[in-house]
Amino acid sequence: MCGRFTQAYTWSEVEAFLNLLGPPRNLRPRYNIAPTTMIDVARAGAGGRELVSMRWGLVPSWWKKPLRELPSTFNARAETVATKPMFRAALEARRCLIPASGFYEWTGKPGAKTPHYFSAPDGAPLVFAGLWDEWRDGDSSENILSATIIVGAANEWMAQFHERMPALLAPADFDAWLGGDAPAALLRPARADALREWIVSSRVNRSGADDDDPTLLAPR
Repeated sequence: MCGRFTQAYTWSEVEAFLNLLGPPRNLRPRYNIAPTTMIDVARAGAGGRELVSMRWGLVPSWWKKPLRELPSTFNARAETVATKPMFRAALEARRCLIPASGFYEWTGKPGAKTPHYFSAPDGAPLVFAGLWDEWRDGDSSENILSATIIVGAANEWMAQFHERMPALLAPADFDAWLGGDAPAALLRPARADALREWIVSSRVNRSGADDDDPTLLAPR
């Protein structure tokens, strides 16, 4: 799955990579993003792609119960995303691109797991296939934008670390994904050479401001 990732890039880097509209922004680098926190999400706007802040963990627009009762929705499985009620409407009409500098996975036995970091070989941003939605909180009347990362089967290289991985989109696929093309053709396993890996600090096992800094990525 994908339960932690990083977004540590400048506006110029992500703007050029995703061809974003809008004035430059100061983007805070984040090195240990956990579910239910806010993330950068690129979606199709009236004049082009826009970068929007959203809650990581999709809340469907039809959700009627309190937010605390929402099941885990920070990942959507590629194999069932078209049929699961939580995600199928968003797949049809509200797709997005989720930029990332990299992501984490763990190997080993419970209680002694080793964290690994994965990024593009050249350090360029990655883009995860995602879905977004907008939900109105009945208690506060607040409108909440939220998103999920789609995950699929790992490619042969990734399988030595984990059986699943985020669905990575190449720049040539961005328009097709946002435009609603058939998901099966786009949510395919990444190329074997799409990622590099190294072991990082076990501090990434925790979350919070004290464990969100560049030293997390230093090879061990």
